[in-house]
Amino acid sequence: MDVDEDGWPPASVESLWAVDLGDGTVRLDNTPWFVRGVASDDIIQIETDDEGVRWAGETVQSSQNCTIRLIVLKDGGSAAARQSVLEIFHRLGTTGEGIEQFRMVALDVPPEADLHKIRKLLEHGEAQGWWHWEEGCVTAAWRATAST
Repeated sequence: MDVDEDGWPPASVESLWAVDLGDGTVRLDNTPWFVRGVASDDIIQIETDDEGVRWAGETVQSSQNCTIRLIVLKDGGSAAARQSVLEIFHRLGTTGEGIEQFRMVALDVPPEADLHKIRKLLEHGEAQGWWHWEEGCVTAAWRATAST
């Protein structure tokens, strides 16, 4: 991963959970914290180096899931604040998890989730100073919500 001038993301490599499909590909089995352009359930081509480490290659098949990441500002990004954020978005069809170290929540947004309501809530929460958010991996359906 490319680290920007502000040191973000705070890692140049991210390990992801995946299910080996036995044909040189894997299905991602968690929501990426920092890697851009991939989402849970995407099918990814892998390459194995001489030490047996698997490295992600191209996306073979997109799951049509989106990855949205938030830095929770409300209550200093406490565990309770992160959990509250997860619960609010869960009601709109997402799953996800929080990480204390960066006060982050990573959301997995499936295509059947209420994309319009999710975007409106993201924008409202940012305007209220509850969080900052970014698009880690988005689809055409998600991008279409920006214009409505």
